Amino acid sequence: MIRLENVSYSYPDGKPALSDIHMGIRKGEYIGIIGRNGSGKSTLALHLNGLLKPGKGKVMVKGMDTRDISRLQEIRKIVGIVFQNPETQFIGRTVEEDLAFGPENLCLPPEEIRRRVERVLAEIGLENYRYHSPKTLSGGQGQCAALAGTLTMEPECLVFDEVTSMLDPDSGKLVLKHVKKLHEKGKTIIYITHNLEELHDADRIIVMDRGRIVLEGEPENVLSNPFLLDLGLTPPSLMDLAERLKKHGVMIPWEKTSSPSSFAEEICRLFLKT
Repeated sequence: MIRLENVSYSYPDGKPALSDIHMGIRKGEYIGIIGRNGSGKSTLALHLNGLLKPGKGKVMVKGMDTRDISRLQEIRKIVGIVFQNPETQFIGRTVEEDLAFGPENLCLPPEEIRRRVERVLAEIGLENYRYHSPKTLSGGQGQCAALAGTLTMEPECLVFDEVTSMLDPDSGKLVLKHVKKLHEKGKTIIYITHNLEELHDADRIIVMDRGRIVLEGEPENVLSNPFLLDLGLTPPSLMDLAERLKKHGVMIPWEKTSSPSSFAEEICRLFLKT
């Protein structure tokens, strides 16, 4: 679906941000991208729908080159981005107007715009906030409104760039719940974060450092790799605990490290035979 071929990019001051990135994303995949601050994660995200153009190499979205200006609108209908700060995406005076803005720019018929807005308001649970200014919403509600505005464009692929970093834990869980549901409905998900606790549902994880891909693989293998500590990344707490128990002969399956409750149930099964 998306292919990056030897992509390099430098900031205006000449500082390299991405170096020889080569990666592919298949339709329906859930990709986690992690790395410490300054590793190039957000710069990579901006390349995925042509907001940034590579200095070298190319980014292809369903066969379309993001450097081709004539294809940018179509590319951005396919790949939508939800940013860290939702206020950067708000345009409308109300949530309803904000959700309608994208489809209106596509010159869709009024009835189709209404259909999309109503569907997304219900899907994200924002019906009671439709006439509120998006800038008056709480952090979690605001991030959901930003997601909703992207969904009215009906993208096939959604890129989430550090979307929970400014949220409290409960709001973060709500946003992650929506991300999971979207993937279950067939959307391609690219989830960028520095919080490794959020990546249990990913199909594949890509680790970046200094603008390069330094590690890639299935979550179970990547999140248990001690190399993450060298990159300043803290493994998920339950994953770390499972690795420590393994050294003492206690084997906790990967799928049981997804939540404290499932981890506790497995401990009880092993030691209490329940």
